Amino acid sequence: MRMMRKITVEIPGELLDRAQQASGAGITETVRTGLQLVAASRTYTRLRRLRGKVRFSKTLAELKADR
Repeated sequence: MRMMRKITVEIPGELLDRAQQASGAGITETVRTGLQLVAASRTYTRLRRLRGKVRFSKTLAELKADR
């Protein structure tokens, strides 16, 4: 079971409203989603650095045909 922590965060109301409108979710889920995006941003940066440097043994057409 994952450990859960209860926190208190002060954020601008307008920012929370915009984030909730964009996510279509409640406060807790909106904050979780935002934290997940921040945590994943390092991985996205590392993946972008690999662009054009990785060679695949199969073509895109072969990958699509393998579905």
